Amino acid sequence: MPRRCANGPNQVWSWDITKLKGPVPGMLYFLYVVIDIFSRYVVGWMVADRESAKLAVVLFEEACARLGVDVMSLIVHADRGSSMRSRPLGEKLAELGHLRSFSRPRVSNDNPYSEAHFKTLKYRPDFPDQFGSQPHARAHLDPYFHWYNHDHRHSGIALRTPADVHFGRAEKVFAARQLVLDAAFAAHPERFSGRRPLTGKLPSQVWINKPNSAVAMQTTDSIENA
Repeated sequence: MPRRCANGPNQVWSWDITKLKGPVPGMLYFLYVVIDIFSRYVVGWMVADRESAKLAVVLFEEACARLGVDVMSLIVHADRGSSMRSRPLGEKLAELGHLRSFSRPRVSNDNPYSEAHFKTLKYRPDFPDQFGSQPHARAHLDPYFHWYNHDHRHSGIALRTPADVHFGRAEKVFAARQLVLDAAFAAHPERFSGRRPLTGKLPSQVWINKPNSAVAMQTTDSIENA
């Protein structure tokens, strides 16, 4: 059973590929997404006409170079799709110094962060039933990923944005938000039942298959804050 823990950004990335419907039946586009499980920040994405290990290699190379990732600190987690287990990608990740991690066969909740993100994407009311072309898909997804990283207040990270958490701005945002809450409480304590309101705290750790606190080396059925 894969068991992965991150207590900061760029320690564990999860990635997956989902299919997007094209303009005619049977035509599909493929959306590749790599997400940091601690910050929920999407570190890389692309739309292509096929699943390809070579394209995945390019995606990871660009993401690592852009973010300046420490090559000895990153674990890359995925399900057992052919692209994920491909030799070219394995060789590239090994060259970069990254470790690979895989879900168990036929166990979908071993990759919960990617699955949860795809659900967020596809359940949005403006998500098209189909895309007219790859440029159409990219034109729709580009503002979505900007929103998700920089504006979306994620419940799993105490209503911070993924970018704030990933780039170390979360505590500064927390302090500013607390000042606003304190001012509101001082002016109208009755609106808060006499209790000072507090912003939420970031989780200190996030897990894929978190061990059960009562029984060592056993796992819960689901992951916290997925």
